[in-house]
Amino acid sequence: MQEYKTVEKESNAEFIEKKSRFIGYVKPVKTQEEAVDFINSIKSKHWDATHNVYAYVLKDNNIQRYSDDGEPSGTAGVPVLDVILKSEVVDVCVVVTRYFGGTLLGAGGLVRAYAHGSKIALDAGNTITMGLCSVLTAEVDYSFYERLCSLLEDFGASIESTDYAENVKVVFSVSQSKANSLSDKLTDLSNGKYSLNCIGERFAKI
Repeated sequence: MQEYKTVEKESNAEFIEKKSRFIGYVKPVKTQEEAVDFINSIKSKHWDATHNVYAYVLKDNNIQRYSDDGEPSGTAGVPVLDVILKSEVVDVCVVVTRYFGGTLLGAGGLVRAYAHGSKIALDAGNTITMGLCSVLTAEVDYSFYERLCSLLEDFGASIESTDYAENVKVVFSVSQSKANSLSDKLTDLSNGKYSLNCIGERFAKI
């Protein structure tokens, strides 16, 4: 897998449906432990809620889990999970908290409400694409530093650290599909004076 979609940040959003309050929470997670910790933190925060329904999907081993948390079977956890799957995001956990407002929504109403809670949570978390990136370094003199920064921006690279010493050493990540072109462009711009050094690879926002 060279690329995948996930959410950028932990966030939440809420709405009212027939006096019931629904709060959708989302968080990027990498493991089942992280997902369970997040679920438990929301349950602790909303200990007085009627239901804390959840679903999560993890990239590794394609793990999918959900819970109706007391709602009628198939009306809560499944719709939350379904929205995640249709959004094609992974490494994500969604919890939809409900405070019952006194009016029954019916099975169809529950499905729509929990699906909406999941959708607005994912929207609030901001979907991003993660790609396999090369982690590279470049060491240039101060007179070339501004041109290097401009070049990295042109190629969508993400600067991770900058060390200002005798020269400027920049550590950055860039999509593997662009790494060779970036290297060639740097060599060309500097008339062969500077080159890139690859120090690893990892998934990063692209």
